[in-house]
Amino acid sequence: MELTVILLRTMLMYVFIFLILRLMGKREIGKLSVFDLVISIMIAEIAVIVIESTEKNMLLAIGPILLLVLTQIGVAFFTMKNRKLRLLFDGKPSVFIRDGLINRKEMYKQRYNLDDLMLQLRENQVSDIGDVELAVLESTGKLSVIMKDHQSRNGEGSIRSGHNESTTGSEYDKVNHDSGVKIRYELLPVALILDGQVQDDNLEKLGKTRFWLKSELRNYEVEHFKQVFFCSIDHKGKLYVDKK
Repeated sequence: MELTVILLRTMLMYVFIFLILRLMGKREIGKLSVFDLVISIMIAEIAVIVIESTEKNMLLAIGPILLLVLTQIGVAFFTMKNRKLRLLFDGKPSVFIRDGLINRKEMYKQRYNLDDLMLQLRENQVSDIGDVELAVLESTGKLSVIMKDHQSRNGEGSIRSGHNESTTGSEYDKVNHDSGVKIRYELLPVALILDGQVQDDNLEKLGKTRFWLKSELRNYEVEHFKQVFFCSIDHKGKLYVDKK
């Protein structure tokens, strides 16, 4: 009899958690930040407790799980509107390799050893660190790798010899060969507008102003920043604009 009850509770919790995860969205499945991971673990633990303890009412599990789901949905909604809040919950990406040079300070800060780095580089089909333009540890724990272009690998885009390997990684100078203007970027690409909100800190790193951004957006038939859902700039100075 007790086995039958456990099996029924297991199926009920399976269906319930399946619907809960669908409600929470694909972000919870495809991208697990620290916050998402905590929510997932707590839901799993609560479900196991109520399945094993047949004397407990299932509402004692459904209530807390629904509270966690509402918390996750609420946080996801507010972080969509506020980048600072989003960075607080999801964390900031960390630059491990820039222009073929390993950032040892950042690796030490993230408690990331060379074996971890080499493992992820191999998973990204990288055999030579010198061929890496940028390697970034995302907030999900995945290493994103951008390779140098063909000219850079052949020496035309020279590696800055003698550069201190313990560079903080917060800024980097790159020459825009089309305009001769130096572009400073933290990651690729750099977000300039998120959901109509201008990212003034990124503009400052680029050495640009809102006036410059507005004049550039006119080329995309944009008169107001609020018309833009997302705008970014790559290391060549090219804008990507997605209007609302």
